[in-house]
Amino acid sequence: MFKVYSRYGVWIAIALIAYFLLLKLIGLHQYPELSSVNGLIFGFGIYMAMKNYATGENNFKYEKGFEVGLFSGGIASILFTLFMAIYMYQIDTEFSAGIMDRWNLEYSMGTLMLILSILIMGFATSIVLTLTFMQLLKKSWNTQDGNRHTIK
Repeated sequence: MFKVYSRYGVWIAIALIAYFLLLKLIGLHQYPELSSVNGLIFGFGIYMAMKNYATGENNFKYEKGFEVGLFSGGIASILFTLFMAIYMYQIDTEFSAGIMDRWNLEYSMGTLMLILSILIMGFATSIVLTLTFMQLLKKSWNTQDGNRHTIK
């Protein structure tokens, strides 16, 4: 299982970094609204990790699928946050100041606030998407045998 979520977590992070660098190349990296595509990248990667794990298991359990989704998203969040920290502290030190000026924030938490925001948004996205996809992948209890044991 570690192999599945670590592999997909790294691939999600690579896709997020490539998307950010593509935006940088085009000159649109200053617009935080475009980071909503990160949710699509997270979603695709988490769904594929969970689907891959589910096809390899005969008895797919909810908690194991949840673990795969959550950990693959968590690994991607940490790796992408590390990349952004290196980018903001070493490569483009004016990037965080530009975003903070766009948001008209009057306190100077600067780069650290952006890095923490990236990490928290990554974890929150991972949790929400994992819960959502588990509803698609879990086995249904709505069988004829299960319906016999319900209150009518």
